[in-house]
Amino acid sequence: MSYHFSVIITQDKSGMFVAHVPGLRGCHTQAKSLSVLHRRLQEAMELCLEVEQSKRQPIQQDKFIAVQQMEVTV
Repeated sequence: MSYHFSVIITQDKSGMFVAHVPGLRGCHTQAKSLSVLHRRLQEAMELCLEVEQSKRQPIQQDKFIAVQQMEVTV
């Protein structure tokens, strides 16, 4: 079975790429390069899906709407 999830990828101050899958609770990983990040993300998503399927609950696939950067001055 195939699933489609939105993934948020950011880069921290040290240069590490960080990926987070909002549709899968606790699903995130990081790496120094995007190619390694994608491999690790595939593994993380597979593991998170296994956990969700073991709970015998339906897997929710939210519809992606947008990503927006906002500036806030305090």
